[in-house]
Amino acid sequence: MTNHLRIAAFVFTSMLVVILPLARASEWDQKTVFTFNQPVELPGQVLSAGTYVFKLADSSSDRNIVQVFNQDETELYGTFLTIPDYRLEPAEEPIVTFEERVAGSPEAVKAWFYRGND
Repeated sequence: MTNHLRIAAFVFTSMLVVILPLARASEWDQKTVFTFNQPVELPGQVLSAGTYVFKLADSSSDRNIVQVFNQDETELYGTFLTIPDYRLEPAEEPIVTFEERVAGSPEAVKAWFYRGND
C-alpha cells in the first residue's frame, strides 16, 4: 500500500472538482491541477473558486510537504506539512477530499490523492 497525503486542517461536501490534464507533471512532484466551482479553505486562508496546482515540494528528505499555487504557478498560496493518508484502492484519477463543515462555510481540503496511489 502506498501513502497519500492528508493536509492537516482541511473538509467534505458536494463540490465539483475538475481535474485538468497534467502538463509537465511527474511522479516526483505529483503535480495535479484542480478546478473548484466554489471557494475552498486551506489552513489560514480561503481560496476563491478557480484553478489551482497542488504538488509536492522539491525535497529529497521529506515527501510530505505539499504546495498550492495559482494556475500558472506564479503565486504560492501555502506550503503545508502533511501526514500520510491511505486508500484501499489506487485512484485512477487524482482526488481531493473535503472535511465536513457547517452549512455556509467554504469546503476545507482534507486530503489529496495522486493518480495511481492508494
